[in-house]
Amino acid sequence: MDDVQSTLIDNNLNVKSMQNGVKSPKKLIENSDRSQVIPPDGGARAWMVVICSFCCNGILFGIINSSGVFHREFSTYLESINDTAASRKAALVESLSMGTVFVMSPVAGVLTDSIGLRTTTFLGGAIASGGMLVSSFCDYNVDALNFTFGVMYGFGGALAYTPSLAILGHYFKKRLGIVNGIVTSGSSTFTIVMSYLIDWLLKNVKIAWTFRILALLVAVIMGCAVVFKPLNFVEKKDAKTMCKTAFNVSIWKNKKYVIWALLIPFSLFGYFVVYVHMPKFVEVVISKDADGKLPVTCIGITSLFGRLIFGYLADLPKVNRIYLQQLALFVMGVMTMLMPACDTFGLLLATTLCLGLFDGCFISMVGPVAFKLCGQDGATQAIGFILGLCSVPLTLGPYLAGALYDKTGSYVTAFVCAGIPPIIGSIALFAIKFVKSPATVADAAEQPLQKHKHLNGDILNDSLSYNKKDEYLNSSGRLLTSDTVTSSLNCDVTGNCTNQRRYDYTIL
Repeated sequence: MDDVQSTLIDNNLNVKSMQNGVKSPKKLIENSDRSQVIPPDGGARAWMVVICSFCCNGILFGIINSSGVFHREFSTYLESINDTAASRKAALVESLSMGTVFVMSPVAGVLTDSIGLRTTTFLGGAIASGGMLVSSFCDYNVDALNFTFGVMYGFGGALAYTPSLAILGHYFKKRLGIVNGIVTSGSSTFTIVMSYLIDWLLKNVKIAWTFRILALLVAVIMGCAVVFKPLNFVEKKDAKTMCKTAFNVSIWKNKKYVIWALLIPFSLFGYFVVYVHMPKFVEVVISKDADGKLPVTCIGITSLFGRLIFGYLADLPKVNRIYLQQLALFVMGVMTMLMPACDTFGLLLATTLCLGLFDGCFISMVGPVAFKLCGQDGATQAIGFILGLCSVPLTLGPYLAGALYDKTGSYVTAFVCAGIPPIIGSIALFAIKFVKSPATVADAAEQPLQKHKHLNGDILNDSLSYNKKDEYLNSSGRLLTSDTVTSSLNCDVTGNCTNQRRYDYTIL
């Protein structure tokens, strides 16, 4: 069997490693055995990672998505002291938290590759919890809250959020779509409860203790960080190598990724407007007696189902994940533009239910699309960079909507403008289909097998399996007579939290 292994690899699949300079396939096998682990797609630890990632996403974005409750609280206070810019000032506090999460995501990606998934997540949980705790001493001082609730909480959230997505690729491959759906549904699940919890806390224990209780909840992230252990062996690197690999610039040579990374942020200019302004929107457009928290809860409920449903669909072999994201953006834009036309509370709820379903689709596709376009090694920073670019529209969108409301006294213009970018972006994403880019790491893994599909007249599949009685290959490539040989060749690419890529060949 060892002879068969040597013959097959040395003579028929003499593959050159892409980046680590190891030209011998045999060396690659030795290195792979030592440093590469194929994602298990299951197991107790893998599902513990999913649960902890679910909690991280839920806590971080459950609070951010419920910021409309804070917006109403802050704007009401500012209006009571006759502040003419009440809406935009209140919106800036919440939009800064979301924007900072995303603007610092590239930093989180670099830290993840440099100091590890667990350390980065733990540090993020500590900073976010600290931001909430300090906010409890700021009362209604929105200028101070811009830093504590906006910047501090957002920065900590970024350090925890990016690793919580990146760790999934270490434990799952075939089920990555559905797992991303489960994890990102955490924000929807927590959003359903969090808006009512925050509203109850503000009414019963006031704003200071509301922030202190939330600080304790956010501290749970530090416990979740302990579970985030990468499966792949991380090689020690000297300072020169560390500096060279700190920023994975190769992903920006991928034209498909560049288009995706530029159009997605553009499409999100109006995304956070609905979450921040909905309670106030209901009060102004529908009725002061209507429950302004319920539409956001409806978004959370259907977003939960959307992430699970579309996460499952994304794992189907013939489903294009980018097309799913385009569909989601288009529907989200249309639903946002229709909201000012809703003259009844029931119609508004129906609109938000539809919006939430496709919001779930959009969010659950971020991780899988990044892995598809950039491979496992580039996915962490690919996610980090695109989230960083998203920070600008997510910060400016709610603020500009608040400015339009302060100027016009109506939400019609604000919500119509918020719906235009996702519609344009969804159409522009078709450009990805017509652009050629360098093959991803995952695609490159298949190339050696594609080149050698015809071996002595036998057509081989990507998983090379054959059972030929009295035949096997010798070093010259000719067929010799021997006992029955059953062998299987599997080619896969896995990452080790560095920029090194290796082929993993296993002969069974």
